[in-house]
Amino acid sequence: MSAAPPFEPVWRRPARQRLLHAPLEAGEEVDVAIVGAGLLGLSTGYHAAGLGLTVRVLEALEVGQGASGLNGGQVIPGLKFDPEALIARFGGKQGEGLVAFAAATADTVFDLIDARAFDVQRARAGWIQAAHTATAMRAAERRNAEWRARGADVEMLDGDTVARLTGARGYLGGWLDRRAGTVDPLSFVLELGRIAVEAGVRISEGTRATSLRRSGSSWRIGTANGDHVEAKNVLVATNAYSDALVPGLAETIVPLQSFQIATGPLPSAQLEPILPEGQAVSDSRRILVYYRRAGDRLVLGGRGRMGQPAGPSDWAHLERALARLYPSLSGVPIDKRWFGRVAMTPDHLPHVHQPEEGLVAVIGCQGRGVGLMTALGQRLADYLVTGDRRAIPFPPTPIRPIAFHRFRQIGVAATIAAYRLLDAVER
Repeated sequence: MSAAPPFEPVWRRPARQRLLHAPLEAGEEVDVAIVGAGLLGLSTGYHAAGLGLTVRVLEALEVGQGASGLNGGQVIPGLKFDPEALIARFGGKQGEGLVAFAAATADTVFDLIDARAFDVQRARAGWIQAAHTATAMRAAERRNAEWRARGADVEMLDGDTVARLTGARGYLGGWLDRRAGTVDPLSFVLELGRIAVEAGVRISEGTRATSLRRSGSSWRIGTANGDHVEAKNVLVATNAYSDALVPGLAETIVPLQSFQIATGPLPSAQLEPILPEGQAVSDSRRILVYYRRAGDRLVLGGRGRMGQPAGPSDWAHLERALARLYPSLSGVPIDKRWFGRVAMTPDHLPHVHQPEEGLVAVIGCQGRGVGLMTALGQRLADYLVTGDRRAIPFPPTPIRPIAFHRFRQIGVAATIAAYRLLDAVER
């Protein structure tokens, strides 16, 4: 994610931020080179170093400057697909393994925060998927039944309960997943960088990887600074910021802009009825909005225009959503606005690619990035040490660029228009 005044996030870097940068050394050789210091790159690096590997991370910007540090901070377990759909798609054994992995991703985040004493604002009050139609309620009931059968701490909510827990208008009911929670995402990724460095990972900020080629039994990564690093294994963890480093990778996803707003500090009389127990919320619309409290502010996000925003009016659709959900906040000043790039895959699943031996690329968070990528990093580190593909919950697939990818903006615009119409007419 990018942000520049007057577009800036509500999440703030600490005044005395720990130094994470360690410049590349001449002729540096490592066991693992990771491109991208986001959640996946730092989690993989931290766990790989803990298993005895030497690790170098290359980051084009600064740690936390991308989407890993500037998302909504919702820590949601599971995937876009419910358990039975995953089992039908991947088969019994692998499907059940994937369900078990996805169920525990939020645990991974909060357990790590506690075990390593992260300096992170966090809350684990759950996540509400609020249903605005009877169709969405039926889908929530199926989801609830499947997760309850697996022992998950989940519950269906009626309309009155959703109204009480959210303070918002317009929902018939919803689904509560108590495994979920919220974090300050920027603080979380910076703390992940801290423990990675403490484990021995060397992070080079402001170092864009520009070339990648096989060099004997290892890989040689060149950078825009003219330096290079030799590595036995390479992980490309650039997600929506992927470019031509791995041929065809950027064409496997549709990069979308995610916009967010935060109110100014709200007086207690306005704040108390809003999410009084601290849950995070996403609604059931195809073009959804999601929201949470952050201290004495309300943060709300959703899809925005395809291109870079030109001014505050590009966040007007979120301000309208805020007024629809919370009429008492109509006209409340919006204190922060920010935006960024997220990666969506055509099948709405994360993709793991291994185009050549010793080269792995992962792409597509699908709105579950905080928990999913933090947990996946541990599995990837195990794979780098053992070479056992069973360590990776998602089976590696070939890189398959989307047909007519250059025309994606036209297709996405048409899809969004169709989804908005379906959201309006569905009952």
